[in-house]
Amino acid sequence: MRQSNLYVILFAIGLTVVFGGALSLTSVGLKPLQDKQVELDTKKKILGAVMDISTIEDPNEILSIYNEKVKSMVVDINGNEVTTDAKGNPVVAEKVNIQKNYKFDPQERMYPVFMFSESGEGVDAYIFPTFGAGLWDWISSYVAFGSDLNTVKGIAFDHKGETPGLGARITDPKVQNRYIGKEIFNDQGELVSITMVKGEGNAGLTEHQVDGMSGATITGKGVNAMLEAYLECYSAFIQKTKSQKTASL
Repeated sequence: MRQSNLYVILFAIGLTVVFGGALSLTSVGLKPLQDKQVELDTKKKILGAVMDISTIEDPNEILSIYNEKVKSMVVDINGNEVTTDAKGNPVVAEKVNIQKNYKFDPQERMYPVFMFSESGEGVDAYIFPTFGAGLWDWISSYVAFGSDLNTVKGIAFDHKGETPGLGARITDPKVQNRYIGKEIFNDQGELVSITMVKGEGNAGLTEHQVDGMSGATITGKGVNAMLEAYLECYSAFIQKTKSQKTASL
């Protein structure tokens, strides 16, 4: 019996080592493919905020368009460009994990800025990633502004677990298109963001308001809080860029 028990234990240990090693090797082997998929997904979301890429199926074409039309940088909450992290490693905007950054104090986060140019010259749109909490889990967006850094050119929302047919509608192009043409600064130059109001078919909406989603009030509030918080964090960069544009005229 003792030999039998020892055999069983050794056999179990052997299986654990063999299968553990196999899983480890598989994970290492798949990592480049996983990283490539994450890169593609990120760049699709960024482009999706400023142009229609729904009919483009070839991943290489997506990447080619991105490389041709998008430049990027990372700034801190004061609007200053960040080129290296605390360890001295180069910082790449596309590799900044917004979800992990969200856990840090806003003063310590890194803020990617993506600059879209249709012709490759100048900047036609500035794209900012945002992250926050919805009803059940996280929500996020890439919001694009025109060269005035005020008027929305497009927005691409995403979520993990909002209710289908209700809060999950933030990914519906019809909902996202409501933001196009809206403004985040009032006539006094104050940052007021854009508010998704309660209900749909509201009359008299201002340039700082969009219709809500029926039955998804909490998701709407989460979207509002997310946009307001992140636009405030990007406000220093926005003001600096506007000042530079004015000075160059």
